[in-house]
Amino acid sequence: MALSRIWSAFIIIAIVMAGYKCFFVDGQQDIFSRMVTGKSDEVFNYYAVGSTAETAESFAKQVEPFAYKRKDKIEDANIILAENINADTIKILRTKNPTAKVLTYKQVLNRLQKPVDGIIETCKTAVNICIGLIGIMALFMGFMSIAERAGGINLLSRIIGPFFSRIFPDVPKGHPAMGHMMMNFSANLLGLDNAATPFGIKAMESLQTLNPQKERASNAQIMFLCLHASGLTLIPVSIIALRAGTKAANPTDIFIPCMIATFVATMAAMFIVSMKQKINIFQPVIMAWVFGISGVIAALVLYLKSLDADGVQSFSGILSNGLILLIFILIILGALYKKIDVFDAFIDGAKGGFEVAVRIIPFLVGMLVAISMLRNSGAFDVLINGFKYIFAAVGMDTRFVDGLPTALIKPFSGGGARGMMVDTMKTYGADSFAGRLSCVLQGSSDTTFYVIAVYFGAVSIKNTRYAIGSMLLADLVGIITSVILCYMFFG
Repeated sequence: MALSRIWSAFIIIAIVMAGYKCFFVDGQQDIFSRMVTGKSDEVFNYYAVGSTAETAESFAKQVEPFAYKRKDKIEDANIILAENINADTIKILRTKNPTAKVLTYKQVLNRLQKPVDGIIETCKTAVNICIGLIGIMALFMGFMSIAERAGGINLLSRIIGPFFSRIFPDVPKGHPAMGHMMMNFSANLLGLDNAATPFGIKAMESLQTLNPQKERASNAQIMFLCLHASGLTLIPVSIIALRAGTKAANPTDIFIPCMIATFVATMAAMFIVSMKQKINIFQPVIMAWVFGISGVIAALVLYLKSLDADGVQSFSGILSNGLILLIFILIILGALYKKIDVFDAFIDGAKGGFEVAVRIIPFLVGMLVAISMLRNSGAFDVLINGFKYIFAAVGMDTRFVDGLPTALIKPFSGGGARGMMVDTMKTYGADSFAGRLSCVLQGSSDTTFYVIAVYFGAVSIKNTRYAIGSMLLADLVGIITSVILCYMFFG
């Protein structure tokens, strides 16, 4: 019921907000069209003055996808562009066109925002995502099938059994679900998104076999998904690469804050769900594993701190991709040792990957459409402006508010949050407080509602119980931690 209410609320809020903006505030007559088709009737006609032909041509190519049209006459433009502007320049230009805005090239480029797909395109996008998953799901679930027949999953289950049996008390010792969950957590830890999803779905399917109420999430499924959604990742390679691309002075300076923030969010998720399920989190075995993992992370941090941005990316690539190939060869060697029909086992598992990818489609379509409507309606902008007003009214430093859009979009869309992070760095500077905070926020959690749609959809669970609330609370802990860490590290 929780997911149903949230989904309904998203759609109602989006439509009400769009109607309000259309009829009462901005007169945005095209907002309904934008929500449905993703297209806008608004066109920005601009006239450039005092610029070289090369600059004008380069700018035209950049802004063309954003409905900016170059005009040959200043009278036909609603925007006048100049390399530099001052009071005298504005006064002179407005004598020629009093209604046009006078902006610099940089101001326009900083404000560019690609239109969000409307409902129709979002439906296509959801299906394309699932189609893209078919090959990946088939590959990894095929290898998982080999590993199961060879006994590899059971071996992994026995290794991590002492820890998992305490935070997943409803899962029998040695159950294959423990091995599947461990594979998912390991893939997440190393940033192997393509591998994490098939492993995670396989874990949900294994846990579903233990679930007495097939349409209602079990305690074990909620614990697993909350830990997964906290997004514990050792090396935020994509964030470091994007910082390097935006000319950050030290692209890796957000590495430690990211690591700490995502670890705190993961611990928060474990504590929140444990309290709800009345699990004693302070058992010696649990504490030993937590401190052991903390020690490994600390050692890795110390090593990576000694590397530059290129070194971090190189090490991450070797570690991540090398681990995938190592897993593949170990599974094959184990299967050959056990005299398993390797290819037959692979085909059986791969068939399941196709079926799961297709089963996810309706869940993903529903969730992504609701998110698209929210973004196109302007609800996110209202929320951000509200935060700024509240924090300014109580006399708090509001620098962190400029970085919050990344955190607010992250639970709904990983790609959207990544785009917002880049936009924040371009607008305020990669080394600005807001720019660094947006990077830490991007690395502190996973896409909660996408995870809900994909993982619960894969096993056809409709009653998610307290899963969404727990995930969002853990996300909030990650956001607060990220803000505090940025003030500590970057002032």
